[in-house]
Amino acid sequence: MIYGSVCSGIEAATVAWHGLGWRPAFFSEIEAFPCAVLKHYYDAPNHGDMTKFKGWPDAALDVLVGGTPCQSFSVAGLRKGLDDPRGNLTLVYLAIAARYRPKWLVWENVPGVLSDATGAFGAFLGGLGQLGYGFAYRILDAQYFGVPQRRRRVFVVGCLGDWRRAAAVLFEPESLRRDLAP
Repeated sequence: MIYGSVCSGIEAATVAWHGLGWRPAFFSEIEAFPCAVLKHYYDAPNHGDMTKFKGWPDAALDVLVGGTPCQSFSVAGLRKGLDDPRGNLTLVYLAIAARYRPKWLVWENVPGVLSDATGAFGAFLGGLGQLGYGFAYRILDAQYFGVPQRRRRVFVVGCLGDWRRAAAVLFEPESLRRDLAP
Protein backbone atom coordinates (compact mmCIF):
# COMPACT_ATOMS: atom_id res chain seq x y z
CA MET A 1 0.00 0.00 0.00
CA ILE A 2 1.20 3.48 -0.84
CA TYR A 3 0.05 6.30 1.44
CA GLY A 4 0.26 10.03 1.82
CA SER A 5 0.49 11.47 5.31
CA VAL A 6 -0.62 14.96 6.32
CA CYS A 7 -0.04 16.59 9.71
CA SER A 8 2.63 13.92 9.86
CA GLY A 9 4.38 14.79 13.10
CA ILE A 10 7.21 12.34 13.69
CA GLU A 11 5.21 9.81 11.67
CA ALA A 12 3.51 7.25 13.89
CA ALA A 13 1.66 5.85 10.86
CA THR A 14 4.93 4.91 9.17
CA VAL A 15 6.21 3.24 12.31
CA ALA A 16 2.99 1.20 12.50
CA TRP A 17 2.71 0.41 8.80
CA HIS A 18 6.37 -0.20 7.90
CA GLY A 19 6.24 -3.83 9.06
CA LEU A 20 3.29 -4.41 6.73
CA GLY A 21 5.36 -3.32 3.75
CA TRP A 22 3.41 -0.10 3.27
CA ARG A 23 5.38 2.81 1.80
CA PRO A 24 4.94 6.58 2.13
CA ALA A 25 4.58 8.59 -1.07
CA PHE A 26 4.90 11.86 0.84
CA PHE A 27 4.59 13.60 4.18
CA SER A 28 3.20 17.01 5.01
CA GLU A 29 4.62 18.61 8.15
CA ILE A 30 5.64 22.18 9.02
CA GLU A 31 7.02 22.04 12.58
CA ALA A 32 10.84 22.12 12.77
CA PHE A 33 11.54 19.13 15.04
CA PRO A 34 9.19 16.68 13.28
CA CYS A 35 10.54 17.87 9.91
CA ALA A 36 14.08 17.06 11.08
CA VAL A 37 12.95 13.59 12.24
CA LEU A 38 11.25 12.91 8.90
CA LYS A 39 14.33 14.03 6.98
CA HIS A 40 16.64 11.87 9.11
CA TYR A 41 14.64 8.63 8.99
CA TYR A 42 12.68 8.61 5.73
CA ASP A 43 13.32 9.04 2.02
CA ALA A 44 9.82 10.23 1.15
CA PRO A 45 9.50 13.95 0.42
CA ASN A 46 7.98 16.31 2.97
CA HIS A 47 5.71 18.69 1.06
CA GLY A 48 5.40 21.00 4.06
CA ASP A 49 2.28 23.15 4.41
CA MET A 50 -0.80 21.09 3.58
CA THR A 51 -2.73 24.18 2.49
CA LYS A 52 -0.39 24.34 -0.52
CA PHE A 53 -1.42 20.86 -1.74
CA LYS A 54 -2.48 22.15 -5.16
CA GLY A 55 1.21 22.61 -5.98
CA TRP A 56 2.20 19.11 -4.89
CA PRO A 57 3.14 16.54 -7.52
CA ASP A 58 0.68 13.87 -8.58
CA ALA A 59 0.82 10.57 -6.72
CA ALA A 60 -1.15 7.33 -6.83
CA LEU A 61 -2.26 6.75 -3.24
CA ASP A 62 -4.00 3.78 -1.69
CA VAL A 63 -4.43 5.58 1.67
CA LEU A 64 -4.50 9.17 2.92
CA VAL A 65 -3.77 9.40 6.64
CA GLY A 66 -3.75 12.40 8.94
CA GLY A 67 -4.67 13.71 12.32
CA THR A 68 -5.41 17.37 11.78
CA PRO A 69 -4.63 19.69 14.71
CA CYS A 70 -6.80 19.13 17.76
CA GLN A 71 -6.30 22.44 19.58
CA SER A 72 -9.42 23.99 18.08
CA PHE A 73 -11.59 21.03 19.19
CA SER A 74 -10.04 20.06 22.52
CA VAL A 75 -12.08 20.66 25.67
CA ALA A 76 -8.83 22.02 27.14
CA GLY A 77 -8.64 24.72 24.45
CA LEU A 78 -10.68 27.66 23.22
CA ARG A 79 -12.91 25.37 21.08
CA LYS A 80 -13.05 27.70 18.07
CA GLY A 81 -13.55 24.74 15.71
CA LEU A 82 -13.72 25.73 12.06
CA ASP A 83 -13.32 29.37 13.06
CA ASP A 84 -9.69 28.56 13.92
CA PRO A 85 -7.29 28.11 10.97
CA ARG A 86 -6.02 24.90 12.58
CA GLY A 87 -9.56 23.53 12.78
CA ASN A 88 -10.13 24.46 9.16
CA LEU A 89 -7.38 22.01 8.18
CA THR A 90 -10.06 19.35 8.61
CA LEU A 91 -11.64 20.69 5.42
CA VAL A 92 -8.25 20.94 3.70
CA TYR A 93 -7.84 17.20 4.41
CA LEU A 94 -11.06 16.64 2.43
CA ALA A 95 -9.72 18.74 -0.45
CA ILE A 96 -6.53 16.65 -0.51
CA ALA A 97 -8.67 13.50 -0.56
CA ALA A 98 -10.63 14.96 -3.49
CA ARG A 99 -7.42 15.61 -5.39
CA TYR A 100 -5.70 12.23 -4.85
CA ARG A 101 -8.81 9.99 -4.58
CA PRO A 102 -7.22 7.19 -2.52
CA LYS A 103 -9.27 4.05 -1.92
CA TRP A 104 -8.87 4.48 1.87
CA LEU A 105 -8.80 7.39 4.33
CA VAL A 106 -7.75 7.38 7.97
CA TRP A 107 -8.33 10.51 10.07
CA GLU A 108 -8.09 11.05 13.81
CA ASN A 109 -8.80 13.77 16.33
CA VAL A 110 -9.85 14.35 19.94
CA PRO A 111 -13.37 13.44 21.13
CA GLY A 112 -14.12 17.16 21.53
CA VAL A 113 -14.59 17.30 17.75
CA LEU A 114 -17.88 15.43 18.25
CA SER A 115 -19.37 18.31 20.26
CA ASP A 116 -17.77 21.20 18.37
CA ALA A 117 -20.19 24.13 18.07
CA THR A 118 -19.09 24.92 14.49
CA GLY A 119 -20.20 21.52 13.20
CA ALA A 120 -16.76 20.46 12.02
CA PHE A 121 -17.34 16.74 12.45
CA GLY A 122 -20.65 16.83 10.57
CA ALA A 123 -19.03 18.88 7.82
CA PHE A 124 -16.18 16.37 7.65
CA LEU A 125 -18.47 13.34 7.42
CA GLY A 126 -20.74 15.13 4.94
CA GLY A 127 -17.69 15.95 2.83
CA LEU A 128 -16.62 12.31 2.85
CA GLY A 129 -20.07 11.31 1.65
CA GLN A 130 -20.03 13.92 -1.13
CA LEU A 131 -16.68 12.54 -2.28
CA GLY A 132 -18.14 9.04 -2.48
CA TYR A 133 -16.56 7.58 0.64
CA GLY A 134 -18.41 5.22 2.91
CA PHE A 135 -17.13 5.64 6.44
CA ALA A 136 -17.24 4.51 10.04
CA TYR A 137 -15.98 6.23 13.16
CA ARG A 138 -15.14 5.10 16.64
CA ILE A 139 -13.50 6.42 19.78
CA LEU A 140 -10.48 4.30 20.65
CA ASP A 141 -8.38 4.57 23.80
CA ALA A 142 -4.65 3.82 23.64
CA GLN A 143 -4.74 2.07 27.02
CA TYR A 144 -6.52 -0.87 25.37
CA PHE A 145 -3.83 -1.22 22.72
CA GLY A 146 -0.73 -1.68 24.85
CA VAL A 147 0.08 1.97 25.57
CA PRO A 148 0.39 2.80 29.29
CA GLN A 149 -1.80 5.90 29.20
CA ARG A 150 -5.36 6.94 28.55
CA ARG A 151 -5.47 8.67 25.20
CA ARG A 152 -8.94 8.71 23.68
CA ARG A 153 -9.19 9.62 20.01
CA VAL A 154 -11.89 9.63 17.37
CA PHE A 155 -10.84 7.57 14.37
CA VAL A 156 -12.62 7.82 11.04
CA VAL A 157 -11.92 5.24 8.35
CA GLY A 158 -13.28 5.85 4.88
CA CYS A 159 -13.43 3.49 1.94
CA LEU A 160 -14.26 4.77 -1.52
CA GLY A 161 -17.77 3.52 -2.28
CA ASP A 162 -18.21 1.11 0.63
CA TRP A 163 -18.99 1.89 4.28
CA ARG A 164 -19.00 -1.84 5.18
CA ARG A 165 -15.29 -2.20 4.46
CA ALA A 166 -14.54 0.90 6.55
CA ALA A 167 -16.66 -0.44 9.41
CA ALA A 168 -14.88 -3.80 9.24
CA VAL A 169 -11.57 -2.05 9.90
CA LEU A 170 -12.79 -0.16 12.97
CA PHE A 171 -15.02 -2.81 14.46
CA GLU A 172 -12.81 -5.86 14.23
CA PRO A 173 -13.58 -8.25 17.12
CA GLU A 174 -10.16 -8.38 18.81
CA SER A 175 -10.18 -4.76 19.98
CA LEU A 176 -13.86 -4.88 20.95
CA ARG A 177 -13.07 -7.44 23.66
CA ARG A 178 -10.55 -5.09 25.35
CA ASP A 179 -8.88 -8.19 26.72
CA LEU A 180 -5.35 -7.72 25.47
CA ALA A 181 -2.28 -9.50 26.76
CA PRO A 182 -0.16 -7.35 29.12
